[in-house]
Amino acid sequence: MQLGTRGTVLLVDDEAMIRQATEKWLQMAGLEVISASSAEQALPYLSEDFRGILLTDVKMPGMSGLELMQVAHERIPDLPVILITGHGDIDMAIQAMREGAYDFIEKPFVPERLVETLLRACEKRSLMIENLRLQSNLAARSGLDAKVIGISPAIQRMKRELLSIADMDTNVIIYGETGSGKELVAQSLHEFSERKNKRFVPINCGAIPEHLIESELFGHEAGAFTGAAKRRIGKFEHADGGTLFLDEIESTPAHLQIKILRALQEGQIERLGSNQSIPVNIRVIAASKADLREDENFRQDLYYRLNVSQLFLPPLRERPEDVPLLFMHYVNQAASERDKTSRQLSTQDERILRSHLWPGNVRELKNIAIRYALDNRVGLADLINGQQSLIAFEDVDHKPLPLAIQVAAFEEDVIKRALERHQGNIKAVMDELDLPRRTLNQKMMKFGLNRSDYLD
Repeated sequence: MQLGTRGTVLLVDDEAMIRQATEKWLQMAGLEVISASSAEQALPYLSEDFRGILLTDVKMPGMSGLELMQVAHERIPDLPVILITGHGDIDMAIQAMREGAYDFIEKPFVPERLVETLLRACEKRSLMIENLRLQSNLAARSGLDAKVIGISPAIQRMKRELLSIADMDTNVIIYGETGSGKELVAQSLHEFSERKNKRFVPINCGAIPEHLIESELFGHEAGAFTGAAKRRIGKFEHADGGTLFLDEIESTPAHLQIKILRALQEGQIERLGSNQSIPVNIRVIAASKADLREDENFRQDLYYRLNVSQLFLPPLRERPEDVPLLFMHYVNQAASERDKTSRQLSTQDERILRSHLWPGNVRELKNIAIRYALDNRVGLADLINGQQSLIAFEDVDHKPLPLAIQVAAFEEDVIKRALERHQGNIKAVMDELDLPRRTLNQKMMKFGLNRSDYLD
């Protein structure tokens, strides 16, 4: 498919005048056309590398259009094939559709209807190719690429930085929004380091009550406090030789920050209720949503002890090209775990994925992907819209998005819903939203909305 075209059509017709006229109509509609005067002449184009669709007359000297369709489907199983039929061939064309033809056009045909059918077929073909590309991309990944999925420049840069500091055995701070995958990156740092054969011990400092977190980190002796019936090994000691991941470290109480600093400086800890020092050899990876240097509640001496290396995780809204790949990864994973056939993305689904702002980042995407994989009855738009109320409660401390982004998201959603209600009827949408045709067209182009996706 050439750059700027709306698709590629392999046109097969033995009548030169019809073939030449059809070719001109299709080119005027923005389609790339490959012409052949016989089925035999068309066969060399039908290889695995062919990315277009097939439009063929049925009755031709030598190999017929039906025979050509059979050969085409043997080589490219899901290739959309549109048949051009005479008036007396309708029954035969209907039978051909049962055998896998995409559609048929009866002679004499209306050029506009032909073009509309071909564009739909090209879009379907493009979707098939994109799904195959995503599946192939996922299957070919290994090492860090299989663990931290993404092809965007931002995520590729982050992965290069990760590999460069993995073996440095220094403390690291990972910055990223809620749900962006900070623990996954911390695990990757551990797995690509010399400590990989030892433990990776994660703890969420913001999820543990203040009166328990000291015991969680440093452990305690029996009788150290009410309820301490027996000795408990803390996370620092449990991670000895490996990596300790302190998520949401910004929420750590001030008095505990002093003890963490001392443990890092001296390389030893004391359990609660004990005077015995215990040496520990660990690498600490901390994670935070906000810049710790600017946090007046966070000790600067601890910040500098941790901030030997830094990694920044870009939010999903800044890497939309990664979203379909990530989404299909979680869809395939959920389907495989439950022995189900993996559900494929539609063209509209992919547009929705790329245009959504993902305030909950990868955590939100994963939740929706699992539900999408397990329930074929629910559309992606409904899943995403239903997720928003959950995010509002789960992520109350998330930094609000800029007003312009929120307004654009709301505007896009209103137009989408109007298109769905009126099944792509532009005039009805204009009337409901009180918008001039030109303004509506501009907004639909801005948000990547296509009327044909909403036709009944």
